[in-house]
Amino acid sequence: MQFINDNGALVCRRQGETLRIEPWGKDALRIRATMFPAFSGQDWALTEDPGCAEAKIEFYQEERREGDGNMHRLPAASIENGRLKITVNFGGVMTFYRDGKKVLREHYRNYGASITKESHCLKVVNREWVPYVGGDYRLTVRFEPNDGEKLFGMGQYQQPDLDLKGCVLELAQKNSQTTVPFLVSSLGYGMLWNNPAVGRVVFGKNLTEWEAAACKDMDIWFTVADAPKGLLENYTAVTGRAPMMREDAMGFWQCKLRYRTQEEVLSVARKYRELGIQLDVIVIDFFHWTVQGDWKFDSTYWPDPKAMIDELHAMGVKVMVSVWPSVDRRSENFYEMAERGLLMRTERGAMQTYDYQGDCVQLDPFNPETRQYVWEKCKEHYYDLGIDYFWLDNSEPDLTKYDFDNFRYYIGPALECSNLYPQWYSRIFFDNETALGNRGVVNLLRSGWAGSQKYGNVLWSGDVPSTWESLRDQVAAGLNIGLAGIPWWNTDIGGFMEGNVFDPEFRELLIRWYEWAVFQPVMRLHGDREPFTIPALDDRDWGGGYLHTGQDNEMWSYGEENFAIMKKHYELRRSLLPYLKKIFREAHENGSPLLRAMFYEFPEDQTCWELKDQYMFGPDYLVAPVLTPRTFSRPVYLPAGKWQDIRTGETVDGGRTVEADAPIDSIPVFKRL
Repeated sequence: MQFINDNGALVCRRQGETLRIEPWGKDALRIRATMFPAFSGQDWALTEDPGCAEAKIEFYQEERREGDGNMHRLPAASIENGRLKITVNFGGVMTFYRDGKKVLREHYRNYGASITKESHCLKVVNREWVPYVGGDYRLTVRFEPNDGEKLFGMGQYQQPDLDLKGCVLELAQKNSQTTVPFLVSSLGYGMLWNNPAVGRVVFGKNLTEWEAAACKDMDIWFTVADAPKGLLENYTAVTGRAPMMREDAMGFWQCKLRYRTQEEVLSVARKYRELGIQLDVIVIDFFHWTVQGDWKFDSTYWPDPKAMIDELHAMGVKVMVSVWPSVDRRSENFYEMAERGLLMRTERGAMQTYDYQGDCVQLDPFNPETRQYVWEKCKEHYYDLGIDYFWLDNSEPDLTKYDFDNFRYYIGPALECSNLYPQWYSRIFFDNETALGNRGVVNLLRSGWAGSQKYGNVLWSGDVPSTWESLRDQVAAGLNIGLAGIPWWNTDIGGFMEGNVFDPEFRELLIRWYEWAVFQPVMRLHGDREPFTIPALDDRDWGGGYLHTGQDNEMWSYGEENFAIMKKHYELRRSLLPYLKKIFREAHENGSPLLRAMFYEFPEDQTCWELKDQYMFGPDYLVAPVLTPRTFSRPVYLPAGKWQDIRTGETVDGGRTVEADAPIDSIPVFKRL
């Protein structure tokens, strides 16, 4: 092993691998390794100036008894930035320390180098590079597990587990699955897998193992702090923080699948106004267009969108329109985009990547010409008409089949970069709107990656089913994606699919979901409501009743009793606007999520590390959603201190679990005093 101090970076070379460790932000180090002659030069999520202090590097000797029985002195090195220290032994194996206490080490079981100073015959190495002929490497990086450690973050997965220890996670973007590979440990460290390759991570009891299907570099960013709040502050300092959310997007958003005509949209907005309910945003969903890839209103059903938008604006309503990345062969833009290389490519077989309602290929957002081309179309047909926000749906992108090895983008094979797709898709709009002077960009996406928070992205949890199980999954998803640095998040109130508007059991689920949504960053009523009995408007091949509209999904669509409950909670949301501004600003200034796992605010309370069905909404409100049917009370753990039930005004002593009432018209919410 050769050790070098390269202008404040520790460089280690062994058996063709170059390992480079350098300071990168407060109490943080960036660790890269490659088998190539030089690093790729990609910073991926590390887009902000780290403002680094000078690191302390030391070279020393380690003693090791070899098979001959003699003690040998072998070279080793360490690098230290603030409270974080990493040592590298003679075999290239790293150990991580916070304030001098070990928090993580690489896993190595082989002849020769061993952290335990014992030889092993397993031939398992800490960093395994498997080459592809003439190209990249498949990379596996292994770490020792820590007994009793809890792991959080990593984005959004459809599972009830908040603690990810013991979980296997696919590192790939899919509908309702969002990979944001920043990990928060209960031991006081945070780790970014700064690699957009398709892969997986196993947080096993006996081993932690990260895999990238194809890459040129290993790239890890590592930080330490006393508590998760410090880890998020350090992490967002180097990956970026959310802008300040617009006040006129903090209230209530109305959405359904789908409003088919401009008259439907206007009639909904007018009725809300008659009922004294101020809509903040109304959303125009998919197939308001002619075919996918035309990116414009179908004039048959939207004869004067400018007049519609003007009327909505006069009512104080912002307008969001759906944009998809798929381009149908029938689109007026398809052949020009294909000829200019603006679409993603297939390595083999037909040039088709998506087959919903057409023979489609997705755009390639990694190509700067694509980004400019799509923006010019959307600017002409939407933005210049007054459209305020864009719903960038299918942003994973959704694919006919997730054969990542069959796709290629402008910057390389899909295996190497796919997880960045939603972020670059969103930048078609964020970058161009910002260039025009828009400092309030708000776009709704179904996926994102590390750093997506800085591009005005509101992520939502995807097309999830209307079930109690799914509701429980969304609570864990929202808390973990917040711990991965994404503060702007929401769900489809009531779930997206399988909800029958006339079914009393679904109505109960919808009400509980709605009550919870008051305490989400964005409150948005959306869904594809059954039964599908509303006839199609025409007999085009994507019509004929197949591309349905779904039942009505407005506040008044579920009966007078439920309307009264929803209106009461709408008013509660309006009353929270000063507080919402406060916690959105906190997200902007220090990276804190709005939805906070209990331990985020109470890291010293061990009980809070075990809770997954209640959370803090900002620093002040403890929210305990009702997650099971026919449930009219539930246990709520109150940390030490004084708490006030916001429904009754009663003050309650904390440091204990209380049984809180949960009638159908409210969920338990306590304010911290």
